[in-house]
Amino acid sequence: MTDRPVLARLAGERTDYLAGSLPDDAPADPLALLDIWLAEAFAHRQEHGDLPEPSAVVLSTLAIEPDGTPQPRSRTVLLKAHDADGFVVFTNLDSDKGREVAATPRAALLLPWYPLQRQVRVEGTVQQVSAAESDAYWVQRPRGSQLGAWASHQSRSITSREALEAQYAEVEQRFVGAAVPRPSFWGGLRVRPQSLEFWQGRPHRFHDRILYTARADGTWERHRLQP
Repeated sequence: MTDRPVLARLAGERTDYLAGSLPDDAPADPLALLDIWLAEAFAHRQEHGDLPEPSAVVLSTLAIEPDGTPQPRSRTVLLKAHDADGFVVFTNLDSDKGREVAATPRAALLLPWYPLQRQVRVEGTVQQVSAAESDAYWVQRPRGSQLGAWASHQSRSITSREALEAQYAEVEQRFVGAAVPRPSFWGGLRVRPQSLEFWQGRPHRFHDRILYTARADGTWERHRLQP
């Protein structure tokens, strides 16, 4: 027996998923289904308030350690665009994730919608978006977020929160009374999907899974997977 009650609680945690189903006649185009699910996620937030970030995605990249060992890394970011060309997030390109996809241009995304008992998995290749696309999104960002992008050497160590705040204050002073330009080290990453999997929780852990894989001609092959 464990003397750590939380472990017993984890082992005994049970939720039966009853929120929905994913029929065999799901759309032939996965992006059409994704649009439906995204719309339903935002509608759920508006109605129930228990899905605070419908556009949150877990981005997984591959780091190569100094000894050559591959090390997957994941973090939550925000999806800012998606279309037939892929899924776009924005970041400091000199951050860990930016450098990782520059070295190994492959990534996975996970869109988790827990209240809806749904998730979408995306796997594909990565490329930087154009400077024009990055500029167009940059000007939509709140000024404070623009200043924060300049002030943070993302993923690098710093001695204290006070030192971090001092960097922000310096940048704030530098651009006082002026528009904040987009730094060259900040921009968008586009994940071009080679596969998308839609997962809907079902009773008895007998879940629905529909996998779409890209064909060379740009169409999609659809399969139902066993849970």
